[in-house]
Amino acid sequence: MVSHKEFVGAGKEPGLQVWRIENMDLKPVPKALHGNFYTGDAYLLLFTTAAPSYNIHMWLGDECSQDESGSAAIFATQLDDFLGGGPVQYREVQNCESNTFLGYFKSGIKYKKGGVASGFQHVVTNDTNVKRLLHIKGRRAIRATEVDMSWGSFNKGDCFIIDLGKDVYQWCGSECNRFERLKASEVAIDIRDNERNGRAKLHMVEEGEEPAAVIEALGPKTTIAPSTPDDEKVDSSNRKKGALYMISDASGTMKVSSVAPSSPFKQAMLSPEECYILDNGVDKNIFVWKGPKANMSERKAAMLKSLFPLQIQVLPAGAETTMFKQFFSDWKDKDQTTGPSKAYTIGRIAKVEQVPFDASTLHSNKAMAAQHGMVDDGKGKVQIWRVENGEKVPVDPSSYGHFYGGDCYLILYSYRVGREQHIIYTWQGLKCTQDELAASAFLTVKLDDSMGGSPVQKGIVEEVRVTQGQEPPHLMSLFQGKPMIIHSGGTSRKGGQSQTSSTRLFHIRQSSSRATRAVEVEASASNLNTNDVFVLKTPSALFVWRGVGASDEEMEAAKHVVGFLGGNASQVSEGKEPADFWSALGGKKDYQTSKSLQNMVKAPRLFGCSNKTGRLIVEEVPGDFTQSDLATDDVMILDTWDQIFLWIGNEANAEERTGAPKIAKEYVDSDPSGRRGLPITTIKQGAEPPTFTGWFQAWDPKMWESDPLDRIRARF
Repeated sequence: MVSHKEFVGAGKEPGLQVWRIENMDLKPVPKALHGNFYTGDAYLLLFTTAAPSYNIHMWLGDECSQDESGSAAIFATQLDDFLGGGPVQYREVQNCESNTFLGYFKSGIKYKKGGVASGFQHVVTNDTNVKRLLHIKGRRAIRATEVDMSWGSFNKGDCFIIDLGKDVYQWCGSECNRFERLKASEVAIDIRDNERNGRAKLHMVEEGEEPAAVIEALGPKTTIAPSTPDDEKVDSSNRKKGALYMISDASGTMKVSSVAPSSPFKQAMLSPEECYILDNGVDKNIFVWKGPKANMSERKAAMLKSLFPLQIQVLPAGAETTMFKQFFSDWKDKDQTTGPSKAYTIGRIAKVEQVPFDASTLHSNKAMAAQHGMVDDGKGKVQIWRVENGEKVPVDPSSYGHFYGGDCYLILYSYRVGREQHIIYTWQGLKCTQDELAASAFLTVKLDDSMGGSPVQKGIVEEVRVTQGQEPPHLMSLFQGKPMIIHSGGTSRKGGQSQTSSTRLFHIRQSSSRATRAVEVEASASNLNTNDVFVLKTPSALFVWRGVGASDEEMEAAKHVVGFLGGNASQVSEGKEPADFWSALGGKKDYQTSKSLQNMVKAPRLFGCSNKTGRLIVEEVPGDFTQSDLATDDVMILDTWDQIFLWIGNEANAEERTGAPKIAKEYVDSDPSGRRGLPITTIKQGAEPPTFTGWFQAWDPKMWESDPLDRIRARF
């Protein structure tokens, strides 16, 4: 077996690894620059889940050479062999990437001009001699493409980022919509926080109000082109038609034969001795299925037969993706008995064995959420400060692990891997003031500088900005087996907790990385969830409520919440609640009781539907979705497999609103697995029932009371 020195560390721990093909060799890309791709190059990516299972992606830029793409294909095959032939392989082409790939980069993909051949390197610098213009496209999958630095590149309908190194300007065309502005802001924040290590100033610029620095960089302003509709999208009515072919050398020569001209297919059509190609051409998707007993030459032929410029997924038997399985009306996974498989909610990793949460085994059990990666087991040194009057004030170590929505905190984590390294987490509460937000950003840079933030030593300090409710697993793991406890408001200042309400409810959930978090939610029965544990404190009683699908680790975490609230808790099992439990919550109400959250097989999927171009376009939200992915000017479809929700944003247009039920019916009827007649629930923004909100952790009912644009601007 051919092995490469870069494979030695490949797949050893959960997360994303990225290499660029340089002179027919593999060169790793630094983590802070993941999501940046030179259009003249080819890349190899490996994504490892906690299970572990693996996805291998080769990514080809529009301008990459034949040699580079050939090299990438060879390395992908070698890496696949090195990992035992079990990975799913994807072939990705610039601007046509799979949703799986896009999901790794929630703050967008950036396409840069040039490549290895023209001397462009992937290096994190504090270098401010940058001058480039990025065109931001996409509402769900965000792509930032480097374009010519001139007014001729602009149009009124989109957002652009004028990146001048020390200053980064987000330019908004007069016809671009709010949601696109929001997404472009995420790209700008990502450039500042990752590419510039927090050392750049962000500015929001409206068309017609360009400051002198922008005019100086781009020259005298010329007429801006009108907006152009996105018409590359294929009409969704034919998006799910597939054809199935078999590749075999049983006759002595390689032959391709048609198995079925259109979906849905039957699982029995796949023989374990053969390889198959499933061609979903209208969706630019090609799947190659490798039978467990197929010989290697057939596998290679299958890969080669399909090397044309489309997305390709190569799937070994047993590692089929949801996208592939949906073309079969009767697909059953090995450990599944009957009926359609159910959706699951926590993380996107199917069939992960739940291992009890135990901080002492974290270093050997590297089961940590892929995207954030765990640098270590969280046992290093932790120091926490609260931002107060523009200064940082130490938090009493006895209250470490408690975070209040009215505060901003700086958490300095120090650990040794060879030399001492540091992570600064800046945690921003949803109810902290504008001044504190600004001060927290400034104090983070100051703290970084005080730790030898010279460009040479810069690599040893990592800065991570965290918004309340979006805590990464490593941060959750710093409290050594205790849950991270998030209070909805209040402050950890002396006497600050006294304003808390007399009745409080905490929602305890374990993440896919096995760390637990307790989030304070409104004390209402509609917030309960059959899959989790809740702690309810009233002026006269204390309850620990255990849902049918809750884990022992969640119960263990509840003890810490009880210890903090004080008192003797009575245990309440779902379905056996005493009357005073319900009255403390303001009466019994419907809540999320869907058992489909428990059968961990199919991930729920979220789609945005919009007919802004005059016809229906349905796009999936890539990666793990959150409440902020619900676009308020669209209709969204949440597919939980045995039920469809239609969510109508307040700013959706009249046609989208009246056409919504038809959109949902078309979506179900065009499903290749032949699902028909599912319940379709239509709900309006601001009036979401618990059966919907339960799919989103720590749903915030007040999220839309303030303008999401103002919230993201506060981070500028």
